[in-house]
Formats: sequence, structure tokens, C-alpha cells
Amino acid sequence: MKMIRTMMAVVAAAAVLSACGGGGGSDAGKELGLTNPEIHFVHAFPGGPAVDFLVNGSAPSGQTNISYKGVTNLTNIDTGSTTVAYAATGTKNALASGTFPNVAKGHVYTVLALPGVSAPDIGLIDDPFDKGLLTNDARVRGFNASANAPDLDLYLVQATATSIANVSPTISGVSFKNAVPASGQDSIYVSGGQYVLIATVAGSKTPIFQSNSFSLANNADWLITSVPIAGALSQLVPGQIHLLVVQNGNTSTPSVELSNTLTGQ
Repeated sequence: MKMIRTMMAVVAAAAVLSACGGGGGSDAGKELGLTNPEIHFVHAFPGGPAVDFLVNGSAPSGQTNISYKGVTNLTNIDTGSTTVAYAATGTKNALASGTFPNVAKGHVYTVLALPGVSAPDIGLIDDPFDKGLLTNDARVRGFNASANAPDLDLYLVQATATSIANVSPTISGVSFKNAVPASGQDSIYVSGGQYVLIATVAGSKTPIFQSNSFSLANNADWLITSVPIAGALSQLVPGQIHLLVVQNGNTSTPSVELSNTLTGQ
């Protein structure tokens, strides 16, 4: 029976690939747990040096000399317990490190350099990629990389109706160094379209960030992370943030920084 179920899954994946003209191969393989695990790095540490991203002590190809707000493309890694870190470019002296205890096939892993309260810090996200084979919805997750920011609510609203007075947050209560949905849980799913992204202090309806209108494509895979505006930790002003969109799997444009349209922000 197990062999029959596996064969049926492979047939379903083949049908999806055929229907998509090959464009959905990566998603289908991840959903079935057939592809190698992938990992990438986000430099969200203002005032920090350019860094090399280290996986089990070595820097994978294309994961070196990363500056603030830089995002690297996804690269394959092995399964099993995996130690990750970042170090000033050209060195192996970790500024901060962490561990994924059980890296698994089909999962996508994100590592973020963060400004800690007293020392560099690190953020870790394990994305199990539980997307259904037949959906083309976009995947979205939030992360708070701003030590100077309060807990955040994020509203992804239609560009034609930006009032949030009577709507619930798309992603709520995002605290520093944490993702919503949490690491180990799947992203949320939304239909592609023209949107505006609004951030508020958790529980408030007063925007502290509102983006211009942008297009969220079907099948996009977004991590929306706050990053401090200031160029150094000593200059941080509470609540002063930008929103950086990490476009997982987009090799030509791995990140886009959204502009804040609110006066004085």
C-alpha cells in the first residue's frame, strides 16, 4: 500500500508539472518531500559589518560578503542536525550562531542576523512548505527583526480599500526575533493581487507603516520582516522601521524594501 501511495503522489506531481509547463516543479517536489532542503540568509543587523553565512562552519557558494538588508539566494544543504552562524567577511569567528536540530527534505530554512540587546543575535525559521499541489496561492510569513520595535500587527489589504478599521490583522503579534506563523509551521496563503501592506503596534489600529501599492503574484513565497531604519544600534529610534520583503526562490530579485508613505516615518 505504501508503494501505491507513493506512486500516486508521483503521478499527481507529474500532472501538476505538465499543467504548469514545468514552472511548478520546485513547489511540487517540496510538497512531496522529494527535494533537498534549502537555506538562505538575511542580514538585518544595522551597523553590523558585511558578513559570511556559515553552515556547519563553512560558507556555501554565494553566501559571503553580505551587507545590511542583503538577502542570499536559496542553496541546498544536507539533512540532519545543522549548525548555522554568521561571521565578519573573511573570518570564521561567529558573531552569533544557532542550530536546526533536524533539517528535512522539502523544507526551506531562513537564518537572519539580528541586533540583540547587548550583542549580535540570530533568528531561525524552519518552513515545512505544506503547500497543496493544486493551489497557486501566494505564501506569506512575518518576522520582527527590529529590537527597537514593539510587537507588530501586519495587514495585507486590497490596494482599493486600505482602511483597517474593521478588519483583522493578516499576521498578528509579531514580536522581536519571532516569526508568525511560528518556525515549524506552514505560511499563510493568500490570493495574488494588488495590495498595500500596513503595520501597527499590536492591538492598535493606528498605522506606523503603510506601503505603496504593489503586486503579490500567485505562487510567490514572501517573508515580510521589519528592519530598523537607523544605520547603527546607538541611533535607533523606537518604532522607526522599514519592511523588507524576502522573496524566497526569486533568484533575480531575492529582496525588495517597501517604502513607508506615512509622513514623518
